[in-house]
Amino acid sequence: MPLQLMQIKPGIVKDITQYAAGKNGPYWIDGNFIRFKNGYAEKIGGWLKEVYDKVDANGDITNEEATIQGIARNMISWRANTDGEDRIAIGTHNHLYLIVNNALYDITPLRATSTNLSNPLSTTDGSTTVTVTDTSHGASDGDFIIMEQATAVGGIDADTLNRIEGYQITYINANSYSITVPTAASSTATGGGTSLDVKYLIGVQEGLGQQSADPALGWGVGTWSTGTWGTPRSTNQSDIRLENSQWSLNLWGEDLIATVRNGQIYYWDTSVGEMTRASLVSDEADATSVPTTARVSLISFPDRHLVCFGSDPIGSLGNIDPMLVRWSNQENFAQWQPTVTNTAGDQRLEVGTKIIGVANAKDETFIATDEAAYGMSFIGPPFIFSFRLLATNCGAAGKNTIISVDNTVYWMGKSSFFIYDGIVKDLPCSVQYFVYDRMQLNYIDKTVVGHNKKFNEITWFYVSNDNPREADNPEPDSYVTYNYQELAWSVGTLNRTVWSDAFGVRQVPFAFDENGILYNHETGTSDNGSAMNSFVESSAMEISQGGDNTFLVDKIIPDLTATDDTSLSITLKTRKYPNAPDITKGTFTVTNQTEKVSTRAKARQMTMKIASTGTEDQWQLGDFRINTRQDGFR
Repeated sequence: MPLQLMQIKPGIVKDITQYAAGKNGPYWIDGNFIRFKNGYAEKIGGWLKEVYDKVDANGDITNEEATIQGIARNMISWRANTDGEDRIAIGTHNHLYLIVNNALYDITPLRATSTNLSNPLSTTDGSTTVTVTDTSHGASDGDFIIMEQATAVGGIDADTLNRIEGYQITYINANSYSITVPTAASSTATGGGTSLDVKYLIGVQEGLGQQSADPALGWGVGTWSTGTWGTPRSTNQSDIRLENSQWSLNLWGEDLIATVRNGQIYYWDTSVGEMTRASLVSDEADATSVPTTARVSLISFPDRHLVCFGSDPIGSLGNIDPMLVRWSNQENFAQWQPTVTNTAGDQRLEVGTKIIGVANAKDETFIATDEAAYGMSFIGPPFIFSFRLLATNCGAAGKNTIISVDNTVYWMGKSSFFIYDGIVKDLPCSVQYFVYDRMQLNYIDKTVVGHNKKFNEITWFYVSNDNPREADNPEPDSYVTYNYQELAWSVGTLNRTVWSDAFGVRQVPFAFDENGILYNHETGTSDNGSAMNSFVESSAMEISQGGDNTFLVDKIIPDLTATDDTSLSITLKTRKYPNAPDITKGTFTVTNQTEKVSTRAKARQMTMKIASTGTEDQWQLGDFRINTRQDGFR
């Protein structure tokens, strides 16, 4: 018989049977670390760790590697006009950072500062625990502090106590807490000096510190035995929340506006330098009626209002209305009190129970509640903004699941994907049931979306069932990618908690994993030096059109583009019937020099898996062909 062409359509299809995928395609049914370009499967680019440096108390860059504290949830990048420097702001679940000139700066706002404490530190011989006494400190369990001017105590030196990254505290009572230092004390002592200062970073009471949402309110929520039976638990010891801690990061020119979800709004001015922390917008000299609680913030374009989505009304003292939209005066992010001469105002939305997330779209701001989608458009005085209901039953799954690409909005809903390009529509997804069936829905709010413009890809990273359920704080470990040029989906496993596309001098996308490691993607061909274990597997393809006869496949002629260092393995699985067991043939090794592969695979239908496990592999598949001959009627 003549050679038979194996033309497999682009995209992973998992929501129908393998046999149906073969008859209607054939399609690919599984893969990892692959994408589709020009209709064909190829291995994605690799990634390399980026090392950034610590700074000392004077702001000088050291040669010591820095790490962020907390899980990176949000990120924004920009280049300042005044100095031409590229900056990355990273919001973790307990800190706010900047990376500038490859150095890490902590700009987390301060809640309070205690000055000139006299010998507040206590040590115990052989213990790494240091107790700090500070009357009415107001801190909560898990908050962070930074000590300055401390002197050595109990054999623990001053540099250890005064380290710039500070310490996370363990709450003891309203007047004391403890920290854990890296080296044990050599004696039991009290000291620390007579002019010790403690800086308290914003924390639990300000909306930070929650890595995962508490999945339910009821028996078992929180930590057992943290207080005396029958005694009300102090809010400083435990805080049950239905959402994890996140930030909204926005650019006001070359400055940063950062809003803690269900917390306050902070401002960081580029001109003051990286050693100065962000401060409350309400502390600005001309501030009026600034919201004290907000769910999400965004700067509307092109009219330039700072908008809070889900906010406390004026005069409500922090009692948030999760469906209230409030906006500042135009071109002034600190003025929120409406007057006859400014454009500040508010509007309450109706469909849904809370606003989830937002994105700037073409000529409007896209708003997703938990039940609906709205469009917000600037119309000028007297109403300032108009609001229109775009669609219902299309709520967003999480704050970071929405992305605007070329004025089209894509988002993950609670059970399907959506697109808004002037009309809200379901986004057809060939792996929809696969993704949602394996997703841990208690942690769907941790899902984060990223864009890779070079390859026309939108990727959602989510927490799957493969992440241990017994873990208290599982982080995204899997991904699903939509290629809006190829209209094709792919899936795989990768731990990323926040992602940013290339910008400025950063010519490739970059992302953080749950360990706080920053990776530059589309760089090299490996997983930071380790193999990527990339593969793609086809659906069951009938060797003959009707599937009436059994055929013998005795030759495979590969068609691929690959580097000289690439070695691919091909595995065939054959079946006589759709529900019959697989018979495996191979594996066969293929390089860019391989002309043909000889085999003896006998069946009605056949699947093909192509994989690579090297650190220097790079390949793209073309149209494979097989040589067959009829082996008898069944």
